[in-house]
Amino acid sequence: MPESLAAPVALGALVIALAALVVALGALRRGRDVVTERPLPALTDLDSLEAYLAEQEARLDALSGTSQAHDERMGGAEEIGRRAVQHVGVVRYNPFEDTGSNQSFALAMLDADGNGVIVSSLHSRQQTRVYLKEITGGQSEAQLSGEETEALRRAALPR
Repeated sequence: MPESLAAPVALGALVIALAALVVALGALRRGRDVVTERPLPALTDLDSLEAYLAEQEARLDALSGTSQAHDERMGGAEEIGRRAVQHVGVVRYNPFEDTGSNQSFALAMLDADGNGVIVSSLHSRQQTRVYLKEITGGQSEAQLSGEETEALRRAALPR
C-alpha cells in the first residue's frame, strides 16, 4: 500500500473500531438493564411462590391471547396478499406494418392463484384500442392472441 494511503486507512480503521466499541458498550448496558428491570423475587415461603406462579400464568395467558390475535391478523393479511398482483408478463410488438416501433403491448397481471387480467393495446397511426380479458386459474375463456399467450406465459406461476 502506498505510504500516502496508510495514514487515512489507519484513521478510518480507528474510527470504525471506536464506533464498534460504543455499540458494544451500549449493548452491554442494555443487557444489564433487562436483568435489573424485573428481578426474580426472593421466594422464601410457599405463599410468595404461589403468587409469583399465578402472576406468571396470567402473563402467559395474556401473551397467548396477543399471539392468537396476531395469528388472526396475519391470516387476513396473507389472504389479501394472495389476491395482490404478484406475477406480471409484458410483450411489446408491432401489429401493423404502417407504424414504427413496438407501440402495441399485451400485459398479463396475475395473483398467487393465477387469477387476473390481460390488458392488450393495439396502436395504429389512426387509433389505439385497448382490450381486457379475464384470467382464472391461469386460463382464459376468451381466445388469446399469440402476444397475449406469450404475456401469460411470461407471467406464469412458478410450479
